[in-house]
Amino acid sequence: MKITTKYGISLWSCIVLLGTITSSYVTLAQSAQSKSYCDYVNPFIGTQGEGNTYPAAVAPFGMIQIGPDTDIERWETASGYEYSDTLLYGFSLTHFSGTGIPDFGDFLFVPSTGKVKTFGGKRDTYNSSSYRTRFDHRQESASPGYYSVRLPEYDITAEMTAADRAGLLRFTFPQTDSANIMIDLKHVLQWKVIWSQVRIMDDSTITGYHYVKGWARDRKVYFAARFSKKFERSGIYRNGRIVEYDPFKTYRFVSRYEAADTSLQFFAAYRTTAGEAITVKVAVSGVSTENALLNMNTEIPHWNFSHVVNETRDKWNNELMKIDVEGTDDEKTTFYSSMYHLCLTPFIYQDVDGSYLGMDKSVHQAQWFTNYTVFSLWDTYRAVHPLFMLIQNGRNADMINSMLKHYEQSVNHLLPVWSFYGNETWCMIGYHAVPVIADAVVKGLKGIDAGKCYDAVKATAMNREYDNVMLYAKLGYLPFDIENESVSKTLEYGYDDYCVAQMAKYLGKTDDYNYFINRSKAYRNLFDKQTGYMRGKDSKGNWRTPFSLDECSEDLRQRDFTEGTSRQYTWYVPQDVQGLVALMGRDLFEARLDTLFALNIPGNNQTAEDATGRIGEYWHGNEPSHHIIFLYDYIGKPWKTQSLVHKVVSTQYGSKPNSLCGNDDCGQMSAWYIFNALGFYPVCPSGSYYAIGSPCLPKAVVNLSNGRKLTIISNNLTKDNIYIRSMTINGSEWNKSYIPFEEIRNGGEIVFNMTNKPNKKWGTAKESLPPAE
Repeated sequence: MKITTKYGISLWSCIVLLGTITSSYVTLAQSAQSKSYCDYVNPFIGTQGEGNTYPAAVAPFGMIQIGPDTDIERWETASGYEYSDTLLYGFSLTHFSGTGIPDFGDFLFVPSTGKVKTFGGKRDTYNSSSYRTRFDHRQESASPGYYSVRLPEYDITAEMTAADRAGLLRFTFPQTDSANIMIDLKHVLQWKVIWSQVRIMDDSTITGYHYVKGWARDRKVYFAARFSKKFERSGIYRNGRIVEYDPFKTYRFVSRYEAADTSLQFFAAYRTTAGEAITVKVAVSGVSTENALLNMNTEIPHWNFSHVVNETRDKWNNELMKIDVEGTDDEKTTFYSSMYHLCLTPFIYQDVDGSYLGMDKSVHQAQWFTNYTVFSLWDTYRAVHPLFMLIQNGRNADMINSMLKHYEQSVNHLLPVWSFYGNETWCMIGYHAVPVIADAVVKGLKGIDAGKCYDAVKATAMNREYDNVMLYAKLGYLPFDIENESVSKTLEYGYDDYCVAQMAKYLGKTDDYNYFINRSKAYRNLFDKQTGYMRGKDSKGNWRTPFSLDECSEDLRQRDFTEGTSRQYTWYVPQDVQGLVALMGRDLFEARLDTLFALNIPGNNQTAEDATGRIGEYWHGNEPSHHIIFLYDYIGKPWKTQSLVHKVVSTQYGSKPNSLCGNDDCGQMSAWYIFNALGFYPVCPSGSYYAIGSPCLPKAVVNLSNGRKLTIISNNLTKDNIYIRSMTINGSEWNKSYIPFEEIRNGGEIVFNMTNKPNKKWGTAKESLPPAE
């Protein structure tokens, strides 16, 4: 029997319809209650103050970062964006994340109405004749893969999204007869364009390049741009004047479709209706304009802006889900924003056909690996790459293979120190590609050739040209009258040599192991027993006199320490902490650590770079301090480590634009937080264990690269319950203040039971201390 309603609809259909509606409401309700990982990312964290991050649209490890530039003059605004600024220049295609030195900011896109402006103006000064314009954070937003802002002066909304090498800029105009999109090829952050070229290829496409003498002394980058609307009027400005043929001025013919000089701008002009959007498809390449076009046509063959936003958002969720955490919304925002910053660099540096510009300035083909660039190794060897060893094995292997190609192409036959875009900057000290590679080899990373790795590592550590390495090897230290920053270099070389030794041991090279492990003890030669601190020594063996614990000379050539003082660098012996304890004595070791965190010297070391994030004379805003908190574990006082971890996390991190106390340094500050949110930290990468800190989240599931899961549970964790009462690993009681890598490499479960008082019986026995390696 068929029952129908008076509207002729069967009762069954009504039931199905009602069920569908109910199901839809349930789905919507569930959707409203659940958030994706991307919803917890705030790209503005670190954009105010010291963090030097950016809010640009970018894909994970993406080669193009499309976003706003508010400052091109200040050294300290290295990303090009400072949250406290109220004016912006426009939107460029490349940006660094968290560095202490500016570069990039290539190819600035400037939408406007009225007369085309080619002059950028000065920072903090509004000038109606310049193209800098006002903006308001209340009309600005950013999320993974997306950025937007309204420009009230022109009634324009600007939006950006990005794939790996290509992206889209969408400008929504008011009704006007004078809508413009200008591209400034002269624009870069801080440095100088020494040559550029632009070509109008057809009625909607342009290509070009510029050659920048900057932090990278020899950097050439190419771009392509295609407009969704044909140019109604277009042209090129050279040194502020339109490029056109005039027989009475130019004498010979001049094409208006191309130009080359140090100061070029292209413009496209339109009549637009209210709410009309013009989209610009863009791409970059380190090889050629043809490859920029290839990247653009391959990655975004359509004009669907929302599709790119959603596709990139999916990519981000896939990266962020590698660690699934529980906590408050604020805690999740801090955590996933840190994960986001972790996954910005190093970034892809090859075109879709595998070609890239090498260190030898030749074009190479990456046939069996993906080539990466931006190796801030003095920073990232500490926590970024050790974290990649847990959750980014494939990318870490590609990054190491990229380093090996750098070595092969280097005229100095050196692994990278601080390199990007086929250039070595020689920034910072040490040879810290070595610990990244050594850590990967001794932990069995797949996808790299251990033999080739060792050859490159050993050759770098034995290089006779680089920063007096062989004089250090001969004397057992670097003399301050021969080499600047001699104490820091001696200490960091010693750690790097320890890493070489671990590789040699792993590969059965006994003689090399003995040689490099002996070199790794060089710190002993600069430990002054009279003062109990590391101290400079000259080539005759005399101590630096007079000696100040807070020495940080403004003259970089006279410094004994790198971005720090003896107060911080005395603790830089991560490879032999127990040896340092023996030199200093356990009681003095603890007293000196206590003093470091308690000192309050007003105005001290204002000349020191990155002396920020201070807790006493511990400077969390810079990397030499990052391991110091965990040294209490080595003397049986782990509760002091636990307390300090929470102090740093609660005071030096957060979910606001000003919540990073120092340069994020290509993810290092963020990686420190991620490790410590989990409850442990790699004091000595390429060693066999992690030091235990104190977990900062109630639960985390780490999805390891090998497909296993490491679950971390923190029972009874509150803002007061920050001390470890007891702990288990895979159900067994754990009373050691360290976790061997072998215990977690295949996943498992770590359970912390927390309390509000220090448990001075946990992790304090001699056998519970981190061992010498």
